[in-house]
Amino acid sequence: MLPAPISALSLRDLEYAVAVARERNFGRAAESCGVSQAALSEQVRKLEAVLGVQLFERTTRKVEPTVRGREILQQAEALLGNARRLLDDARRSAEPLSGELRLGVIATLGPYYMPFVIALCRERFPRLALRLRESTTDQLLAALRHGNLDAVLVALPVPKDDLVAEPLFFEPFRLACSPEHDLAQRRNLTLRDLERGPLLLMEDGHCLRDQALSLCDPSRLMHQSRYASSLEMLRHMIAAGEGISVIPSLAAGEHTTMGGMIAYRDLDAVRAGRTIALVWRATETRAADLREIAAALRSTLPAGVHDPGKTADLVAVVDSTLKALKQQQSRTKR
Repeated sequence: MLPAPISALSLRDLEYAVAVARERNFGRAAESCGVSQAALSEQVRKLEAVLGVQLFERTTRKVEPTVRGREILQQAEALLGNARRLLDDARRSAEPLSGELRLGVIATLGPYYMPFVIALCRERFPRLALRLRESTTDQLLAALRHGNLDAVLVALPVPKDDLVAEPLFFEPFRLACSPEHDLAQRRNLTLRDLERGPLLLMEDGHCLRDQALSLCDPSRLMHQSRYASSLEMLRHMIAAGEGISVIPSLAAGEHTTMGGMIAYRDLDAVRAGRTIALVWRATETRAADLREIAAALRSTLPAGVHDPGKTADLVAVVDSTLKALKQQQSRTKR
């Protein structure tokens, strides 16, 4: 049998299939694509016929990609990303710092930093349209590599083989506890005080979890740690007196004390914190625009953070500590 001609493939059909894989539901996929469910289902069936591969297992309860379907859908997602970049690059070549910028941001930073970013971009780059997405670091970097995002705001370190990272600022951590906790009354806190716990952490997948663990001896904490699915839930657990934690300074404002049920204390600001960077693909054709945006963000910092250059040594320390922690966790799983 002769292979189907390339003209039989439609980017729109690939887009429909990728939407189904993302939503795991034909109805929601059709809604996100702006078409009827019947039309989307028919086009996905035609695509499967052209490819000669069943992309999805369909039951009345769920829709899941097949094993072969996952491989093809990953390629389709990459192809769509390249097509979008082709259109965007052509559209923006004559007008830098304009058009759409798909920007991802980690969940522990987004609600507290993005209002500042949006205001700055409106003032400095009025022709730039931000399209925002919030998720965990791993998911954002995957979307970036697949071409579904143009840049991401994440905490260092990130893999450097295929990505470019422009540090923006160093964000200190603050210790958060209930006002009744004995640490709330102490004047000079050190990182060793975190071991007095119980230390509350974000669930696995959030970089803030690893960053918190890198500040102390994990072997003393794992047995007593409890986990939150979001920063807001972490705050509620602290207010309830379940334990202590570290909160990034932008998320530890006066309006986040839950009516005085949370006390924030300064830690050793030289070591306790994270460096936030703007990250993009090394092959990104808009690199000059992104560097200009990074420079603008770095030139006007929100209160509570400071120049990342002052903590260059810290980045190396945290990098090595996080790597050691991940190696330890990997050995434990085995």
